[in-house]
Amino acid sequence: MSAYLRLRAVPPPALRNSATWLERLFEGDAETVRRCRDQEHLYAGAPPQPLARNRSRTQVVLGGRPVFRTDRHKPPLLVLTAAQARQVAGFLATADFDALWDAARDDLLPRYGGVIAEPETWRAFAAAHQELRAFYVHTAECGDAVVKWLSEA
Repeated sequence: MSAYLRLRAVPPPALRNSATWLERLFEGDAETVRRCRDQEHLYAGAPPQPLARNRSRTQVVLGGRPVFRTDRHKPPLLVLTAAQARQVAGFLATADFDALWDAARDDLLPRYGGVIAEPETWRAFAAAHQELRAFYVHTAECGDAVVKWLSEA
C-alpha cells in the first residue's frame, strides 16, 4: 500500500480547527491534488540551496501545523497558512528541479527500479514537481491556505 499526499486549497476565513471538518474537504476528491509521499525527498533531502535562506522547502509536502484526528493512529492533517503557502510557492517557482533530483536520486532510484528506470522515474517526479508548483502558485495567487492529508491508497 502506498502513501499519498492529498492537498486542498482553502480560503483562510473558511478554515476550521476541526479534523472532522478538514477531512470533509477531501470527500469530493476531484479537486484534490494527489502526490506520492516520496516527493518529500526532493524537498527535504540534501539541500541544493541554503536552508537558512528559505525554510519553505520543508513545508512543500509534509510541513504545516498538525491537526490531530480522533484516531491518534492516523497521521494528523496538516495546515499551511496563506503566508506559508506563498512562501512555498516562491520556493517552488525558483527551485531548480535538476538540482533537487541530483540530491535525492540515490535514495529514490532503488525504490523505483534502479538506474535503468531513471528516465521514467525522473519524468514522474518532474511532472509531480510541476503539478505541485502550479498548485501552490495558483493557491498563493488566490490568497488561500493549504490543507494536507497523508492517506493510504
